Amino acid sequence: MKQSSIQFHNADVVFLLAQKNLLRTWIQKVCKSHTFSVSQIQFVFCSDEYLLDMNQQFLQHDYYTDIITFDNTIGRQIELEAYISVDRVRENAKQHKETITKELHRVMIHGVLHALGYKDKKRADIVAMRAAEDRALITWDKLSSKA
Repeated sequence: MKQSSIQFHNADVVFLLAQKNLLRTWIQKVCKSHTFSVSQIQFVFCSDEYLLDMNQQFLQHDYYTDIITFDNTIGRQIELEAYISVDRVRENAKQHKETITKELHRVMIHGVLHALGYKDKKRADIVAMRAAEDRALITWDKLSSKA
């Protein structure tokens, strides 16, 4: 069986991510709670412009977004690439009067939840996605308070 791998990379930005090992543990725990396991997840942190280019190129969308995911999950084994705009995360944090760290964690787990089968186009799906994000963030709070 392939070793679980969660990796963090920077594209066109310098971004220092705190608590990487704890983040890996958290993401694996969330996946396990949905009876999935992590094969490979790549998080790539980038700028608004980098993600806008990807949004235009791959999705034919001409707007800024906080995350784009490429889900290659097979069965219950998560394989995911998630590109996250740190510019958008910072802006969203300001707009929602939230810390950048909490907003970043919400965006990261949002991408993972897509691989777990959650959608966010219809109103009912958005409500379910937000509830799953909130549950995952509670799990993060419990984990990080013990660290």
